[in-house]
Amino acid sequence: MKKIIIAVILAVAGFGMASAQKFAMVDMEYILRNVPAYEMANEQINQFSQRWEKEVNQLSQEAETMYQNYQSDMVFLTDDQKKKREEAIVAKEKEVTDLRYKYFGPEGELFKKRQSLMQPIQDDVYNAVKAVAEEQGYQAIFDRASSQAIVFATPRIDVSNQVLAKLGYSK
Repeated sequence: MKKIIIAVILAVAGFGMASAQKFAMVDMEYILRNVPAYEMANEQINQFSQRWEKEVNQLSQEAETMYQNYQSDMVFLTDDQKKKREEAIVAKEKEVTDLRYKYFGPEGELFKKRQSLMQPIQDDVYNAVKAVAEEQGYQAIFDRASSQAIVFATPRIDVSNQVLAKLGYSK
């Protein structure tokens, strides 16, 4: 009998402590769409990306032209000339691959540019979320935009507009 009473008391205490926790949601996509600096940084990144892609495509087209010229001239070339042309084509294709990796690789220029432009904005948003959490007493704030595990969340717990206000962009 004592064990049952103790178990009930512990269960009630556990429910009481669980209900004391506060949590909220933010929609990072919504927040970032409403931060003008983020949109400008995105536009700059797109411009760099398009310029670099154009450069890579131009070099790739040169390699393709070299290969087509080689194919059409192949019957007229000596073995030594064929070998030199093949080496030139392979070198041009390697140049294309290296340039693509330099710009778009995992540690490429696009990654570095994105880091340098986006990191300060993301840090500001993180600090604003943290400040809202501390002011309102939230133990956790979840991002509904990136979490596929959240099936439903009431709009009452969405503090995205408060985060925007903290950043100086009132909605």
